[in-house]
Amino acid sequence: MTSKRDRAIVVSALKHAAPYIRLFKGKVFVIKVGGEVFADRALTNALVEQVGILHQVGIRTVLIHGGGPQSTKLATALGIDTKFIEGRRVTDSDSLSVATMILNGQVNTRILATCRDLQIPAVGISGVDAGLIRAHKRPPVEGKDGSSVDYGFVGDIDSVEADILRKQLDNGLMPVVSPLSCDESGNILNINADTVAAAIAAELNAEKLILVTGASGILEDINDPGSLISYIDRKHLKELKKKGILADGMLPKAAAIDAAIENGVQRVHVISYKLPDSILLEVFTNEGTGTLVVDDINALTPEEQGEAI
Repeated sequence: MTSKRDRAIVVSALKHAAPYIRLFKGKVFVIKVGGEVFADRALTNALVEQVGILHQVGIRTVLIHGGGPQSTKLATALGIDTKFIEGRRVTDSDSLSVATMILNGQVNTRILATCRDLQIPAVGISGVDAGLIRAHKRPPVEGKDGSSVDYGFVGDIDSVEADILRKQLDNGLMPVVSPLSCDESGNILNINADTVAAAIAAELNAEKLILVTGASGILEDINDPGSLISYIDRKHLKELKKKGILADGMLPKAAAIDAAIENGVQRVHVISYKLPDSILLEVFTNEGTGTLVVDDINALTPEEQGEAI
């Protein structure tokens, strides 16, 4: 039997969440989650349950997933070397086959199965489907040392056919997107999931882009978890990159954040899946849990800056 205290907590929580539900109902949230979450059943359930709540209160939610750890694990088992340059995976022919099996097969299907268990009407889709993501093979680029770097079968996005996702959202479905795409000739291309999420968020005029990762957010010092930056703008984010504070997997995230905001996304959040209910806390409380990135800090509300009101 529920105690009076427990009932009071439930009622208080609902009252606290109500203004946020009114504010965000009917708006689009794009949520990108790293593949490491979906390697663990309990983490998958906890994450999808949060995303499902957003969908169920009327927030038009698009979930984009990675699959890096699973791809690396399978590649290793098959004797295929995995190579990264500046936080981005190099994709040769064998690695592309692995990515296709993992992203469109294992990870996407696992998420959809969890959605079915939680009665969330989700539908799986990749950038290949109906030309959702139109892309071309990235040409060789100049590396930090001046040498030519070829990322292999990695794609750069030309356009996103956002109406494909809008039709699903309009029909009450929650798209679960794999970041694979292809070029006009049907050659499959692997695209960084953060990059895909930023492009989709911009085309859908998303209210928020939420990047869920292992880190607690953006840190002033990568060796000090206590140096979390609560909010930052594009200018200061670029300064962190120039100083070398952003490294490895945070580099493509920083590029994706910059692109999303440049193309009209007002709020980008970087939060950790390791903190229980981090998505719900970020969306339905003033304090949040990770780092909020905006174009200009002066545009933040007092609540977003953590000021007492």
